[in-house]
Amino acid sequence: MTSGSLVCVGTGMRLAGHISELGKSYIARADVVYCLMPDTLQEQWLESLNGNVRSLQPFYAEGKSRATTYDEMVETVVAAARDGQRVCLAMYGHPGVFAVVGHWAIARSRDLGISAEMIPGISAEDCLYADLGMDPGTTGMQQYEASQFMFYEHSVNPSALLVLWQISIAGEHTLTRFETDRERVVLLVDYLQTWYPAAHEIILYEAVFLPIENPRIERLSLRSLPDARLSTKTTLVVPPCTKPILNGPMLQKMGLSASDFSQS
Repeated sequence: MTSGSLVCVGTGMRLAGHISELGKSYIARADVVYCLMPDTLQEQWLESLNGNVRSLQPFYAEGKSRATTYDEMVETVVAAARDGQRVCLAMYGHPGVFAVVGHWAIARSRDLGISAEMIPGISAEDCLYADLGMDPGTTGMQQYEASQFMFYEHSVNPSALLVLWQISIAGEHTLTRFETDRERVVLLVDYLQTWYPAAHEIILYEAVFLPIENPRIERLSLRSLPDARLSTKTTLVVPPCTKPILNGPMLQKMGLSASDFSQS
């Protein structure tokens, strides 16, 4: 095993407030900190912890495949660890959620005998539960990346919470664009009407990065989604539209009946 190391740290969603003390200590002690942050304020905060911070944002380019971009980022990070440096990869939110760079970098480092680990951070999902006052344990939860939801067959349970991430690129398959078009959002709405009525209330949610901001919580009908404002931060939340149905055969095997349950 080489003397270099890699730690992928999640800085959370809100500036300076969502990172763990463990994650902060890894940033401070690193020889070099590579970062993927949503704005320059986040980068400046990292620089207050470590004087050698390098942004990976310049690897992005219009029309360039994100797969190529991510591979270049990973190679840059791993190369530093391979050279014997203590490397920290700082990423906003949770570094392992909708963020392949951290997973790829850790896997490649370990293949080379380099010590590598991931330190979680507070994610947009965590903020969603808090800001919307929703408990996924109440109804159950199903969640998908929006394009993946459209490309593959899924069985949706309309009595459980449904969350679709990255709605602004729903149906985008080239990995070169950061937005979708209205026609594909219309297709998504038509598909969702397999389980939900057009008038069903949905929520567009966006977590905040700065303490002075407020989360976006916009309630609208499903049919209105194609004309809504969507950004790279927008998440589609679809509350349940039906009540859960008791599993009669299973209850019978357990010696239970519907009368043993109180359903509102």
